[in-house]
Amino acid sequence: MESGIFGLAAFGFWMFVAAVSVGGIWDGVRKREAEHETLRRMIESGKTPDQDLVDKLLGHKKDPARDLKVAGLIVIFVAPGLAFMGWVISLSKPDALMPLFGVAGLVAFVGIGLLTAARFLDRATNADAAKNRDIFGQ
Repeated sequence: MESGIFGLAAFGFWMFVAAVSVGGIWDGVRKREAEHETLRRMIESGKTPDQDLVDKLLGHKKDPARDLKVAGLIVIFVAPGLAFMGWVISLSKPDALMPLFGVAGLVAFVGIGLLTAARFLDRATNADAAKNRDIFGQ
């Protein structure tokens, strides 16, 4: 009897995760359609949208290096939380300390990797911008 209840609970959890994922994707698609509709109506009415508005609506001003930095910082600060959680759990279950320290170390390395990727992406973007300035004489 208990395994059936746990099975239904697990099924419900994964259905919730699926519903949230599908809802997020659907919301993003609807927002994108609204942005394109705004541009379409402006053009049809004879107004010429300026480049800043087009970039804002179509999302050309995204900064992936910044996103990587934010993600890296969040993940870095999760690692000490996991280590602290391991210490607290080890007060009642001493065998839990080292595995959770290992997980905290893994999470810390993922955060360091995200921050390193952000730095490399920043350098590559700046190098590409400098090369384009040299080529096009701007």
